[in-house]
Amino acid sequence: MDERYDAYCAVDPLFYDSLGTTGAKSAQFTAAERPVPPGWAREPSDDWLIYGPEGGSLPPQGWKIHVSACLDNAERVLDAVWAYCVPRELPFKFLRGPRMLLMRNSKYAARGSSGKFVTIYPRDEAELELACKELAELLDGEPGPYILSDLRYGAGPVFVRYGGFAARYCVSDEGQVVPAIEDATGVLVPDRRDPVFHVPDWVTLPAFLAPHLAARNATTTTDLPYRIERVIHFSNGGGLYVGRDTRTDTPVVLKEARPHAGLDATGADAVARLAREAENLRHLAEVPQVPRVHDEFTLGDHHFLALEFIEGEPLNRALVARYPLTDADASPERFAAYTAWALRVYEQVERAIDAIHERGIVYGDLHLFNIMVRPDDTVALVDFEVAAPAGADTPPALRNQAFAAPRERTGAAVDRYALACLRLALFLPLTQVLRLAPAKTGHLAEIIAARFPVPPAFLDEAVAEITGVPRAVSRSVTAGPADFSPDSGDWPLLRRQLAAGIIASATPYRDDRLFPGDIDQFRTGGLNLAYGAAGVLHALHATGAGRYPEHEEWLVKRALNPPSGTRCGFYDGLHGVAYALEQLDRRQDALDVLDICLGEPWEELGHDLVSGLSGVGLNFAEFAGRTGEAVFRDAAWRAAELVTAQIASDTDATVSGGRHPYAGLTRGRTGPALLFLRLYEVTGDAGLLDHAATALRQDLRRCVVRDDGAMEVNEEWRTMPYLAHGSVGIGVVLDQYLRHRHDGEFAAASAAIRRAARSPFYAQSGLFAGRAGIIAYLAARVTAAAGDTGADRQELTAQVRRLAWHALPYRGFLAFPGEQLLRLSMDLATGGAGVLLAAGAALHDQPVTLPFFAPLTGATKLPPRPRG
Repeated sequence: MDERYDAYCAVDPLFYDSLGTTGAKSAQFTAAERPVPPGWAREPSDDWLIYGPEGGSLPPQGWKIHVSACLDNAERVLDAVWAYCVPRELPFKFLRGPRMLLMRNSKYAARGSSGKFVTIYPRDEAELELACKELAELLDGEPGPYILSDLRYGAGPVFVRYGGFAARYCVSDEGQVVPAIEDATGVLVPDRRDPVFHVPDWVTLPAFLAPHLAARNATTTTDLPYRIERVIHFSNGGGLYVGRDTRTDTPVVLKEARPHAGLDATGADAVARLAREAENLRHLAEVPQVPRVHDEFTLGDHHFLALEFIEGEPLNRALVARYPLTDADASPERFAAYTAWALRVYEQVERAIDAIHERGIVYGDLHLFNIMVRPDDTVALVDFEVAAPAGADTPPALRNQAFAAPRERTGAAVDRYALACLRLALFLPLTQVLRLAPAKTGHLAEIIAARFPVPPAFLDEAVAEITGVPRAVSRSVTAGPADFSPDSGDWPLLRRQLAAGIIASATPYRDDRLFPGDIDQFRTGGLNLAYGAAGVLHALHATGAGRYPEHEEWLVKRALNPPSGTRCGFYDGLHGVAYALEQLDRRQDALDVLDICLGEPWEELGHDLVSGLSGVGLNFAEFAGRTGEAVFRDAAWRAAELVTAQIASDTDATVSGGRHPYAGLTRGRTGPALLFLRLYEVTGDAGLLDHAATALRQDLRRCVVRDDGAMEVNEEWRTMPYLAHGSVGIGVVLDQYLRHRHDGEFAAASAAIRRAARSPFYAQSGLFAGRAGIIAYLAARVTAAAGDTGADRQELTAQVRRLAWHALPYRGFLAFPGEQLLRLSMDLATGGAGVLLAAGAALHDQPVTLPFFAPLTGATKLPPRPRG
C-alpha cells in the first residue's frame, strides 16, 4: 500500500481529491477568514494560505521556522504567530483548517513534512535568531508534534530547517523532478526533505542553534536493555522494529509511538493508541493467536511497547508466494493445493476472531498485512491499537479500505464484514473496489468460483455479509461489463460506455483539473498527458470516441497561461499538452504552447521519458517533421546529444529504484532508447541504433528472470512486469529494435518479457501499472508481428476480456479504479482514459498507439542533423 493515497481519500467517496482544492469544502481556522492586513497580500497554494508584505522580497533559500500544533491548541498558536509576524513584516504561511492539520499529521502522512502547521520566512540569520527566541517564549508550554525534518528550538513547538523559499526544481539522481536549492557553486540540487534533520554541506549551522543540536543528539538508545536489529516499518506515528532484549537474548518487536503525531480519525495520537493496545493485549493474553506484552518503556518523550516476536511473514506476502492465478501455466493440482491452504488459513483466523469476541473485544483492523503466517502455517494477529470493547458504537478510527465495513456497522459486525472480505481476498485480492461498488461483490465471487475449487457456501456467505442480501439475489447483480474481445463486436459498446463515464466526471468549473485522476494531479497539475486533461482528450480522439471542443478550450486557456510550477516534460508537462493539441488539429495552439517550452531551461532536464529529454526530444522531432521548422530540428538533436552524454556511464546496480537508477520505459534508459530508435528510422544513422542498444542493455541489467521464465524489472523487494516501470515497456522498444538489427541477447530477453504478459491476474487496470499496459504491449506485438502473432492475438483477446474484472459502474456508465484501487480515475496513466487507449489499440479499426510507439509521423524524413 502506498500510504500517500490515504490523505486524498478524505474529500470525495469516488475520486482522489485534495483538501486544498476548490472541490473540497471544510472548516477553516478563524485566521483564514480575517481580512488581509493593510499592505499585505495573500495567496492560496494547495492546503496553505501564504501571507507577505506587498512588494516585499525574500532570498530564494535560507533558514525557515516551522511551528507545530495540536488540534486543540492550533487556533491559539496561529493567533499568536499572526500577532507576532504581521507587525514585524515577517512573511508566513499556515494550513487553512483543522481537517488539513489532521491529515498532515495523520498516521500515514508523509513523515518528512508532518507536523508543520505554520512556516515563517526570516530574511537573514539575525532575524532568524530573534524570531526563534521570541516565538519560543511566546509559545512556551504549547504542545505540538516533533517535526522530524527539523531541529527543535528549546522544548516547545518551534523548529528550524534550511531549505528553499522559492519554488525551484531539479532532477534528482533517481530521475525525479524534486524541489531544489542552490549549492555553493550555484547549481540546483535536491532540497532534501527526509524525516531527519540535515544541514547541507555548504551551509554552516548558526552558532545559536548549536546547543539545540547538542540537546537533540543527547537522546540515544545506549542505556536501553534492548538492541534494535532491523526496521519493519515506519509510519508518522513511529517505527516498528525487530529487537532483542539484551538481558535475556529474547527476540522482541518494539513498537514506537510519537506524542501528538500519527493522528487517527478521532484525533487520538500514537501514544494514546499504544496504551490502548497494551491494555487490549493483556486482556487477550490467553488467546494463542495474540502476541504477548513483554515490556513498556519511554525514551525521551517517545513511548515503546515490547511485544512477543512472531516468526513468519504477513499473509499478503505468503499469498503472493503461493498464488497460482499469476501463472498462466498453473495446473489444476496447484489451484487445489492453494485453495486447501487458503481455507486452512481462513479457518484459523475466524477461530481467533471468535475467541477475541468471546472476551468482549472487537479486533477492528483485520486485513492481509495484520495476519502473520508462521513457518508451520499457523497464524497470529498483530496490531491491536484500534481494538475496542464490543459495545462500542463507533467504527474503528483507522481502517484498511480493502476490509473496512461501512460506517453504519459497529461492534462485532466490523470483524464479520472483514472476515467476509478475507474470504474473497484470499482468492482475488481486489476487495478495495467494494467500497466504491458493493454490487461488485457477486462478480468477484463468480470469478473466484470459475477458477478455484472453493465450496459454494464459502463464497455465498461472504457475498451475503458484504452486500446485506442473499447470494441468490446478488447473483443477478453484475457490476462489471460483459466479456469484451476483438471478435465479439462489442468494441463500440465498450468505447461508448468508457467515454460517457469519462465525460460525466468532467469538472470544467474547476481550475486545477478537468477530469479526476491520480493524486499526481496535485503534484504535476491537471493539464498534462499522464494525469491531466491532455491525456484524456487525446485518448478520446485517438480511439474515435469524439472531440469535445468545450473541454479543449478549457485546456488551451490554461496551457497558454500555465500556473506557476507547471512542468515542461512530455508526460508531466506542457510538451505533452502541445502533442495532444497537435493531434486534435489545433496546430497554432500547439505551437504557442511549444513556444513556452522553448523558453524554459529544458536542457537542464534528466534523460527520462516522463519529465526529461527523451520525451522532449521526441516531441521536438515530431514537430520538426510536421512543420519543417529548424528550431524544432535543432532542439531535437540537442536533446539527443544531451541524452547520449547522460547515459554514457552506468552503475553496476542490478536493482531498479531507491538509491539506484530506475529501469523501464518512463524513468529508465528505455525512454532514451526509444528516442534513438525513432531518430535512427528517419536518418539511417547507425550510431543512433548503437546508442539505443547501449540504453537497452543498461535497463536489462536491472531485470531478473522469475522461476516461471518471465523477465521482470527487479525492485529488490518485488518484480514488476508493467508498461511504465516494468519489463513490458522495455519489451516494446526491444521488439522494435529487433526489427532493424538482430541481437541474440535482445531476442532472448524479448521472449522472456513476453512471458510476463501472460498472467491472468494483475491487481490494477491502469496503463502505466496495470492490465491496460499489458494490453498495449500485446497490441504492439500483434500490429508489428513481432513474435507468434497467433499466440499474441489469443493472449490479447483474453486480457481484454479480463478488463471486466476491474470494471465498475459510474452514473450508469463504465469506470475503472486508479492506483491502489481506492478511488476511480479517469486519467491516461492510471484510469479510464488509459484503459480506453489500450482497448483501442487492441480493437479499433484504425491504428492506435501510445505516443512514439510508432515511427515519427508528419513527414517522411526529419530534417537532417545539423553539422558544424
